[in-house]
Amino acid sequence: MSTQFDFISANDKPALLAFSTPEWLEAAKTALTELGYKVHTAATHSDFLIRFSQVHYQVVIVEELFAANNLSENLALQALQAMPMNHRRHATVILLGNSFQTFSPLQAFQHSVHAVINSSELFLLKQLIEKAVADNTMFLHSFREAQSRVLSSVTKSE
Repeated sequence: MSTQFDFISANDKPALLAFSTPEWLEAAKTALTELGYKVHTAATHSDFLIRFSQVHYQVVIVEELFAANNLSENLALQALQAMPMNHRRHATVILLGNSFQTFSPLQAFQHSVHAVINSSELFLLKQLIEKAVADNTMFLHSFREAQSRVLSSVTKSE
C-alpha cells in the first residue's frame, strides 16, 4: 500500500481504480480526472480492500483480471460481491474487461456490479462512466431520498 496520504474533502468526488493493465489504468485515470474525480489506485487486492473500507468512493472501476489470471481469481471483485449492499451502495461499481458486452444488464447483474464495459470501447470511457453514474443515481434516487428523510426524522426525535 502506498504511504502517500491523500486527503478527501467534503467537495471531492473520490474514485478508486483496480487495474493490472497500465494502458487501461491511464485511460481510466484520464477519463475520471476529466470528469472531476480525485483518483486513487490500488496496487493489490488488500490495498483495494483497505482503501474501499476507508473512503466512500463514488466510482469504483475494477479490471476483470486485476492481479489475477482469470476472473475467478479476482479477489477484490469477489470481496465486493460478498459485501452487503449497504456497505457498497455509495459507489457506482464498473467492471472492465475483454469478455463483456458494454452495458449488458445480465452480465452486470451476474457479477454484482452496476455496469460492465468492454475494453475495446476505452476511447468512449469518459462518456460510459458518465452514463453508468447517471443510471445508478437515477436508479437509487428514491432509495436515497427515503433514507435521507428517515435519517432526518431520527435526528429530530433525538
